[in-house]
Amino acid sequence: MILEGLVTTRNADGSPHLAPMGPRVGADWARFVLRPFPTSGTYKNLSAHGEGVLHVTDDALLIARAAIGRADPPPPVRPAVRVAGFVLADCCRSYEFVVRSVDASGERVAIDAEVVHAGRHRDFWGFNRARHAVVEAAILATRLHLLPHDEVAAEFKKLWVIVGKTGGPAEHEAMDLLDEHLAGAAR
Repeated sequence: MILEGLVTTRNADGSPHLAPMGPRVGADWARFVLRPFPTSGTYKNLSAHGEGVLHVTDDALLIARAAIGRADPPPPVRPAVRVAGFVLADCCRSYEFVVRSVDASGERVAIDAEVVHAGRHRDFWGFNRARHAVVEAAILATRLHLLPHDEVAAEFKKLWVIVGKTGGPAEHEAMDLLDEHLAGAAR
């Protein structure tokens, strides 16, 4: 199964790097496979440091901000327990991991990660339809270099209907940010 979450890694200067990531996870959560693009900061950081933290969160706005590189200011973090990394202060669960193997032979890199520490920080309140819509729009926003702009814009229009019916202020803010990003990509 693919789980949408957030990954923190360490930049060259030691600061946290945040990126949305949809790893393939098994039922036991002992290992998972990350599939970043070879040009991504996550791949560069994991190549240099070989460890990070996968987060489960219900913060769709943060997922959207991270997807378009607008997580500034960065969210609060605390030191990880078993790796030299960062845990998001407001995540639901965290999975500290070490890289066990890397296959860079494809269009996307396959990174096999082993979980070395798992933490439960707060309850996962879940996603309503609006939060799901924001996550879908955020994923589309990361694919603007692969998909036709008109196709993404049409999907955003459908997702906005859902956010309009079931979303709160955070989901509206997230969709506004994603719309702004989409408009900037059209230029």
